[in-house]
Amino acid sequence: MNQYFATVARGLETLVAQELEELGAHGVEPGFCGAAFEGDRALLYRVNLWARLPFRILVKLHEFPCQDATDLYHGIQTIDWSIYLTPDLTLAVNATGRSDQLNHTHFTALQVKKAIVDQQQATVGDRSDVELQSPDVQISVHIDRDVCTVSLDSSGKSLHRRGYRPAVGAAPLKESLAAALIQLSGWQPEQMFYDPLCGSGTLPLEASLKALNIAPGLFREQFGFETWIDCDLPLWEHLLQEAEASRREVLPAPIWGSDRDAAVIEQAIDNASNCGVLNHVYFAQIDLEDVAAPADSGVLFCNPPYGERLGRDSDLGAFYKRLGDVLKQRFKGWTAFVLSGNKELSQSIGLKSSQRFAVYNGTLPCQLMKYELY
Repeated sequence: MNQYFATVARGLETLVAQELEELGAHGVEPGFCGAAFEGDRALLYRVNLWARLPFRILVKLHEFPCQDATDLYHGIQTIDWSIYLTPDLTLAVNATGRSDQLNHTHFTALQVKKAIVDQQQATVGDRSDVELQSPDVQISVHIDRDVCTVSLDSSGKSLHRRGYRPAVGAAPLKESLAAALIQLSGWQPEQMFYDPLCGSGTLPLEASLKALNIAPGLFREQFGFETWIDCDLPLWEHLLQEAEASRREVLPAPIWGSDRDAAVIEQAIDNASNCGVLNHVYFAQIDLEDVAAPADSGVLFCNPPYGERLGRDSDLGAFYKRLGDVLKQRFKGWTAFVLSGNKELSQSIGLKSSQRFAVYNGTLPCQLMKYELY
């Protein structure tokens, strides 16, 4: 059993632990901004392919006491890097965390890189080049209270970048956060899903991928582990074929998105096409004023703007009040979820929430508010 760590947005640790267990992980332990777990290589590949919430899946190599730069250098050199890295492979080091003596992540990363390439020069007389954009081997180092944890990043680019969404609106929601909000809500694919402020379509698209059992990793060009020395390509191909075969053909209930902006609806349609759900999800240009419930019951989701202004002349307080009126008057029998990063604005909705979930949109603390509409 190998030791892994899935990094996730703050506040979603319990949720990602649940997802990892559903994917077959063992010994799952939620931690700060992530969850530790155990499993074999097939699980590592499967989690990268199927997990909807994490940013990265790290493979733990070593942990050692580390008070200063000397400890760091020697600790890194106790690892036999030839198992993971040959001079023809490029590398990059990402450092996080700090201690009293090691309080600059750039210096920490440089010290780690120096220890690795010095070992290569000493053993084989050659060294790996550094490649910051798309390295063959991405090394992750975390310093916490005089302990250094060294891992390999198996994901490469962050997993929230599914690969289906080159087109985004002005304030896009990360795909992984959209998936987390949907999971938090308890929405089931048998319920109609509607986002009347859908922007470039992230919430309806993530709902569609879940409902059609489409692995979110199928749209990515590459994962970090694919360039590793020990990559098991036949196993990876088998998991990809298995994922392709497990797609559902039909949505159990309709999934809709609308927005007043024709340009972002075009982006949403492009993104739906990129992830193969264009024939399943419905997008339309509809102003909030004209929005009406398309069915007797369902789940409404939206992420309204929570900056200072909505356009040049529109007052956001009035917009939120209008949203509340539309929910009250036209969506009886539905359950609504509204994400807001502005408490004052959310009060303008004029409805009493039955539940609130604290989440972070990037570094911004937000609340997902649940409204039962009778």
